[in-house]
Amino acid sequence: MSRWIRSSPVTWALGYLLLGLAALGAFAVTLWYTWNVTIFAAREEILLDDAQRLTAVFAREGIDGLTARIDERIAMQIAFERALLVTDDHYRKLAGNLAAWPANLPAEAGNHSVTAYLPDRPGGMGLVQRTLPGGYHLLVGRDLSLYLPLERQFAWGLAAAVTFLFVVGVAGALLIRRQLLARVEAMRTTVSAIMAGDLRKRLPDAGSGDEFATLSHTINGMLDHIERLIQGISDVSNSIAHDLRTPLAELRSRLEELSLTRPDPAETFAEIEAAVADVDRVMRIFAALLRLAELDTGARRSGFVQVDAARVAAEVVEFYEPAAEQKGVAFSFEASGAAAVAGDPVLLAQALSNLIDNSLKCVPERGAIRVRVGRRADGSVAIEVADNGPGITAADKPKVTERFFRGDASRGTPGVGLGLSIVDAVAKLHGGVLELIDNHPGLRAQMVLPVTDATSSR
Repeated sequence: MSRWIRSSPVTWALGYLLLGLAALGAFAVTLWYTWNVTIFAAREEILLDDAQRLTAVFAREGIDGLTARIDERIAMQIAFERALLVTDDHYRKLAGNLAAWPANLPAEAGNHSVTAYLPDRPGGMGLVQRTLPGGYHLLVGRDLSLYLPLERQFAWGLAAAVTFLFVVGVAGALLIRRQLLARVEAMRTTVSAIMAGDLRKRLPDAGSGDEFATLSHTINGMLDHIERLIQGISDVSNSIAHDLRTPLAELRSRLEELSLTRPDPAETFAEIEAAVADVDRVMRIFAALLRLAELDTGARRSGFVQVDAARVAAEVVEFYEPAAEQKGVAFSFEASGAAAVAGDPVLLAQALSNLIDNSLKCVPERGAIRVRVGRRADGSVAIEVADNGPGITAADKPKVTERFFRGDASRGTPGVGLGLSIVDAVAKLHGGVLELIDNHPGLRAQMVLPVTDATSSR
């Protein structure tokens, strides 16, 4: 029972029920007060008018005329519709339909408006007393029981309204609780299955557009993202195992051969240098993975400053010019004015370095690489590296940013398949995207970065 009462839908429904009862009670009290004030004021006004008219009769015709008028009126009215009584100065009855002066009515002289409860009138009577010249006393009253049926109907109507509101409120609470528990139970079952390892499970979405449907849609989106992340981790783990196995196997083979053959010092040092190269390759893989993990957390975003992307690109191009010259590649740089963005200059330089490094590996001798920085029509800043190498096939473009992915064209080039993954992560960290466009021949790789309000005002 306590669990049922503590249920949220029941609590909400009972809260609205109490609010409705309070509103109904306030309405009933206000109506009852208005009814009583209106009825009692009208009744008293009528009694005062009757007393005034009889007083005027007494003033014109004396006590005999007054008693005659009272007897005449009693004969014409419904029994006990109106109470009339006139007495002498000792409260002895002279005329009227009351047997005697009411015992619970004050006997002092003057005008009084009171309610008297007579034995034969259970509803009570509203009375007005007047003291007439000569010590006579006039009493005029009306039966209050005339209003009892109407008051009983009001009370029964109020009770029926309260009962209806209570029944509807409790039934609504039970119905809402049942519906909500059904939705929550479906969610609980799905979440339990996901916790048990079935990541393909999703929360039911009836498409009704209500709050639960919105919540289910949001959580399903989160679960899709988590599933992709876990799948990505699994793929990365497999790729790491595959990419590390080759250098580690070569390293073990070299060291084992050195241990068994014990060659001359020159050959030994050559094998040691090859072993160091294998270790460096492994370290590069881990360094790239650590950098990707850092980018995924978004921790570097807190250190963003205003950066001139054209200046950063110029410095990177200057660094790679000797390598391009050594390979005989036509290496050019274009910048159309300042291109200020909010970002991390070190990360932007590393991303651009990865793009240039990929182009240097892919372009043939006497090939061409062009680096260009400028604003696009929408105001964003594009950092582009274009070459005339083999390019990337349409089938491979969606995959090249995956970690450790290497297309057929890059199988024979050095690398571990993390360069474009880092570029894509850097672009996303800066709120941008990496676009890969055919250059016919070759590839145009663009990092498109948004311009913040602070930079756009410059």
